[in-house]
Amino acid sequence: MPASTPTRRQRREDPSSGQDTARQLANQAFSRASGASLRAGNRVRLLKDAAENYPAWLEAIDAARRTIHFEMYIIHDDDQGRLFADALLRKASEGVQIRLMYDWMGGFLNTSRAFWNRLRVGGVDVRCYNPPRFDQPLGWFNRDHRKVIVIDGTVAFVTGLCVGRMWVGNPERHVDPWRDTGVEVLGPAVADLEDAFADAWAAAGDPRTDSPASPAVAPPAAGDVAVRIVATVPNTAGLFRVDQLVAAMARNTLWLTDAYYAGTTPYVQALRAAAQDGVDVRLMVPGASDIPLIRPFSRAGYRPLLEAGVRVFEWNGSMLHAKTAVADARWARVGSTNLNVASWMGNRELDVIVENEPFAQQMQQMFLDDLTNATEVILDPRRHVRAPGAPRRRKEPMTSRGGSGGRIAAGAIRIGNTVSAAITNRRVLDSVEAHIAVFGGLCLAAVAALAFMYPRGVAYPIAAVTAWLAAALLYRGVGLYRERRRRQDTARSSSPGGSSETRL
Repeated sequence: MPASTPTRRQRREDPSSGQDTARQLANQAFSRASGASLRAGNRVRLLKDAAENYPAWLEAIDAARRTIHFEMYIIHDDDQGRLFADALLRKASEGVQIRLMYDWMGGFLNTSRAFWNRLRVGGVDVRCYNPPRFDQPLGWFNRDHRKVIVIDGTVAFVTGLCVGRMWVGNPERHVDPWRDTGVEVLGPAVADLEDAFADAWAAAGDPRTDSPASPAVAPPAAGDVAVRIVATVPNTAGLFRVDQLVAAMARNTLWLTDAYYAGTTPYVQALRAAAQDGVDVRLMVPGASDIPLIRPFSRAGYRPLLEAGVRVFEWNGSMLHAKTAVADARWARVGSTNLNVASWMGNRELDVIVENEPFAQQMQQMFLDDLTNATEVILDPRRHVRAPGAPRRRKEPMTSRGGSGGRIAAGAIRIGNTVSAAITNRRVLDSVEAHIAVFGGLCLAAVAALAFMYPRGVAYPIAAVTAWLAAALLYRGVGLYRERRRRQDTARSSSPGGSSETRL
């Protein structure tokens, strides 16, 4: 055995060997859970609010020489949307290949057809993701919620921001900008973002003709930051598994900021277990939001967290739209994924996971800065929940601000949980949950009354929806059957002697 090769005993006695093994196991766990490899050699810049994000985007667009790939959930038809449209049209006139993809639901009632037509006439290749289709009556639930820009395959931006004047605010009318977070990425990880865009582009039409058969060639190293690009698609749960892992592995702190929080039972249990094990778990959510009617549904989910020692804060400014996490001042996440079922399992989402202490420390400081403009939610004036080891704070009442737009799906889950709790009497209902229970009961009573008084008025819509679903299933089934027959005929004609194999 060469002298330089350590023996098994030496490896066992060397503390660094155990640390290396732990890192390898952690990397393996995160790679398998997320489906994304860790890329070294990147440079990542933290960008706060539109004041830092929009100028950086426009500067990179102006410097583009070959390609601009712009995937954005919403581009509003307002002064900010037109500002970016003008920048893209200017680059298209210079011969830059521009591909822009927006989400149908995101653009619905927010962006006019004339806005998109102007871009198309100007040379921008525009695609819409997942518009309603007859053969997929429930397909509109799956959205492209990503916000990513890739320039020349060398620089990229991944954010929680869309494009619209609400992110800029209106100082003249004393309207504050929305609070949000994004990052700029340079280095090998940009190739993963190019691949993610190519996959989304193909999901909305024909694949890119200039896409290489193999993954995009990685740019050279630009720094010393390790990055993992998690690009989730509908019916997968890569980031959900990552969030579960982070909650399980955090040792000291886990600080979360989310625009539309609606934690599922497994995730709530993970946060509770971390808090009960001594981890300082904090969750910051909007106080005022874009759909105030969702407020009671949002707050109904606070109690199990507060009871376990998780600290919950409501942002006092305008809409808090960021989706970020930072753990132990070493691990951080920035992107488009909210902590709810729709983001975790229903949408196309895109997040950057950064494993770098200086960057995570920036994220941690940003969270602390945000706390200065937030109000802590407590169970009651006499039962203030504090994080382990945290200094005592002045007790403050719950704020009475609004809820959030993306919590609609979460609201349905919470209504179900509340009704279940009321029936089984397994959890004490507070006043917020009582309001939900009363509201839900009144709605069900109204539906029952309509069914008794106007049975046809209830039966006909149900029959119409059922007929639509039946027709869509038959249409899709016949199409799949014909496709299978075509594959069998092709295989039979191409195989020697006319033999064929039947494959599912």
